[in-house]
Amino acid sequence: MWDGAAEEGSPYVPARGVSRIAFVPKPSGFRFYHTHVVPKGDLNRGTYTGQAGPLHIEPQNNPGAYDREVFLVMKEFEPVFSRGGDMAMDVLAGTPLKPLQQVGEAADEEAQEKTKGFEVSYELFGINGRMLGQGEPIRVKQGERVLFHVLNASATEIRSLALPGHVLRIIALDGNPVPTPVDVPVLWLGTAERISALVEMNRPGVWVMGDLSDDDRGHGMGIVVEYAGQKGKPQWAKPKPFRWDYTRFGKANAVPTLPDETIEITVVKHNAALNGFNKWTLNGEAFSMETMKPMYMVHEGRRYRFKFRNASDDIHPLHLHRHSFELTRIGGKATAGVIKDVVMMGGFQEIEFDFVADNPGLTLLHCHQQLHMDFGFMALLNYA
Repeated sequence: MWDGAAEEGSPYVPARGVSRIAFVPKPSGFRFYHTHVVPKGDLNRGTYTGQAGPLHIEPQNNPGAYDREVFLVMKEFEPVFSRGGDMAMDVLAGTPLKPLQQVGEAADEEAQEKTKGFEVSYELFGINGRMLGQGEPIRVKQGERVLFHVLNASATEIRSLALPGHVLRIIALDGNPVPTPVDVPVLWLGTAERISALVEMNRPGVWVMGDLSDDDRGHGMGIVVEYAGQKGKPQWAKPKPFRWDYTRFGKANAVPTLPDETIEITVVKHNAALNGFNKWTLNGEAFSMETMKPMYMVHEGRRYRFKFRNASDDIHPLHLHRHSFELTRIGGKATAGVIKDVVMMGGFQEIEFDFVADNPGLTLLHCHQQLHMDFGFMALLNYA
């Protein structure tokens, strides 16, 4: 993840201007670059645009236990604001979130809709800038071992990806090798997450590799995988339900290292609090773009544990700039060894992760869902 934001003092690239940036490519692995402009109510700015893409830094020692690599960028286009809409699905818990009506926030459907803030929906979907059925298919040969590097470059959406009849072996998350590779039928990726999955091509045919959502896939979120010598209409089959669990990839029976300090944060959503937009607060405070005041101070070399409690029904892809972190507890389950820079926190879930303060300077912590960070879900860290 290449980070640079106005909140950290990074300059903007001027309109019709040019900026040159020199950097040392580290750490190795599958990274992500994107604009960090704050769009708020302007859907022509920020990550709603196409200003995003993958970046792969080849490690010095790569065993290369595969025949080829394929990079896939999942992204939506033509965003529009909506209010209300369908109930979200918490993929981390595998159960639907509670409608507002069930928790007493509205007495009837009309009143319920008025209490909801604006959300974003999309008209078009694509992988690598092409809708399903457009552009060239991924052409493979039987027996090939293909390493798929998948990026969710969405501004707001959690994405899924499956290849019917095939098993995806996850070997890296956010560019970092996992201690325990796991075979899964479907990938789940929060906004800005990256997954590297190895697939043995052992089911000849012409397949649709796509999102589980029939509507999104029907509007373009997929790509054709074609075996050599195979023809015909691309086939799709929905995989069996699968619960996404980061702890599957951790070290077996590992105990997390004790931190030097724990920082506890409670996330709360205030429905339609800002001119129809929802507002999110961290420990009662929404981030201010006017003051950009650091909320937390850290000391170089110390190990810090963030303990998040999500008091909202939203899934939040949490991201810490300029640092990697180790997952230590997901929904009450301890884990160790999984290194990431973005992690999905489910609705009404608790999650903990550790980082070592080893990169001095202003550091932004935020939800990578564009609406959430635009309307309060950010905090600045600084080194004492």
